[in-house]
Amino acid sequence: MLCKLLHGSYKTIISTDTVKIFQDINSFVRVKNAIVTIGTFDGVHLGHQAIFRKMAEDAREIGGETIVVTFHPHPRLVLNIDSSNLRFITSQEKKMQILEKIGIDNVIIINFTREFSRTNSKTFIKDYIVEKLRPVRLVIGYDHHFGKNRMGDFKLLYDLSRKYNFKVERIAAQDVENIAVSSTKIRKALDSGDVKKANKLLGYEYTICGIVVHGNELGRKIGFPTANISTSDQYKLITVCGVYACHIEYKDRKLEGMGNIGYRPTVSGNDSLTIEVNIFDFDEMIYGEEICISFVDRIRNEEKFENLEALRKQLLIDREQVKKILTN
Repeated sequence: MLCKLLHGSYKTIISTDTVKIFQDINSFVRVKNAIVTIGTFDGVHLGHQAIFRKMAEDAREIGGETIVVTFHPHPRLVLNIDSSNLRFITSQEKKMQILEKIGIDNVIIINFTREFSRTNSKTFIKDYIVEKLRPVRLVIGYDHHFGKNRMGDFKLLYDLSRKYNFKVERIAAQDVENIAVSSTKIRKALDSGDVKKANKLLGYEYTICGIVVHGNELGRKIGFPTANISTSDQYKLITVCGVYACHIEYKDRKLEGMGNIGYRPTVSGNDSLTIEVNIFDFDEMIYGEEICISFVDRIRNEEKFENLEALRKQLLIDREQVKKILTN
């Protein structure tokens, strides 16, 4: 169970049942045989998971503890690098859930500031990683870069590992159907609505969580009541408009449904984007409650129909297609 604390548009995790989380590296108490990795890990995809699993495996072998060092806010936001278009695949909360599931012991969240961004690669490893954590192993991805202007690379880490007496391990790129997994490729898949491909690269279903809010309730009038959600995370990457097969999580219950992302052109032509889901075999009032919608597959574009009856007939067809997808 995760505990949450809202900070602006971010959800910052302050505790979990099994992961110790430190929001100040100076408060970290050194552990025996520390196995460390560093990164932002947006998406926490299969490539990232390979790093975390190798760390957990190494920790079991040598009786050590795993430490994930990450940053908040995201460096590109602080440095204003294309920040207007920056969107995140996963929230901090989702990251912690995956880390907890894999078995990571400790997470250190470094407050990323402009001053911190000027720390060069060698100083970062010496002052933050070596002196604060005393790692015996540092595990990184195949394309890892770090420090000021991302100048640090594997060669530098290898040289520093010999100087400071730790081992550095580089995890190879993870391939799915001959595609090397990366956050960029996942974003491109989501930007095109290919959630099925994105899910394969993530290793789990792309999810949007939010609070159920009141809509215009026209869906209920045509036999397809929907739960409309509002997400407070302004930087969440929202996949493209369309109709989707979905899984829904509500109070530890696993449900199924048909989701829609779009502007409701048939009923209103809203200027604001809506995210809603028709939950199958479910008729409870859940306004004000949080639900999470996981997107399994996209079945069609959002369309404008002549009238509500035409929309209702299409939704009947859509529902059968969604049920087949979820059954399979």
